[in-house]
Amino acid sequence: MSRKEDIERRAEELLTPIAEKHGTTVYDVEYVKEAGDWYLRAYIDKEGGVNIGDCVDVSHDLSDALDADDFIEDAYTLEVSSPGLGRQLKKDRHFENSLGLEVDIKTYKPIDGCKEFTGILKAFDAETVTITIQDTDKIFTRKDISVIRLSLDF
Repeated sequence: MSRKEDIERRAEELLTPIAEKHGTTVYDVEYVKEAGDWYLRAYIDKEGGVNIGDCVDVSHDLSDALDADDFIEDAYTLEVSSPGLGRQLKKDRHFENSLGLEVDIKTYKPIDGCKEFTGILKAFDAETVTITIQDTDKIFTRKDISVIRLSLDF
């Protein structure tokens, strides 16, 4: 397990009971470096969506827990937010909860001349993701997918 993965795992372990205390669930945790700065991003969710108060409450408690545990050596910025409407699907639980919903897939390289696809999430496993596009199933290898997220229809 990489250092980044270990930080994400440990932060999620701290976050889970805090999120539950505030009536929310953990959607994801990521530790990323952007423009030379480290960010610990915690995404929380709940039925009907989270509001700014939920994010503030969870952020204060998580910040205190992170300060007490003090396992992250780098200086970082903590951000707590909703995963948003067009949330990215990363973990199996995200895929499971999104079966039957419309998703957008972007691939690293063109497949059949395209790098972007939209369809209904039909199935997934450790190696593949299947979506239905106009009554036809299309199977993607997970390693070929750069990002998959819920579609936004306006």
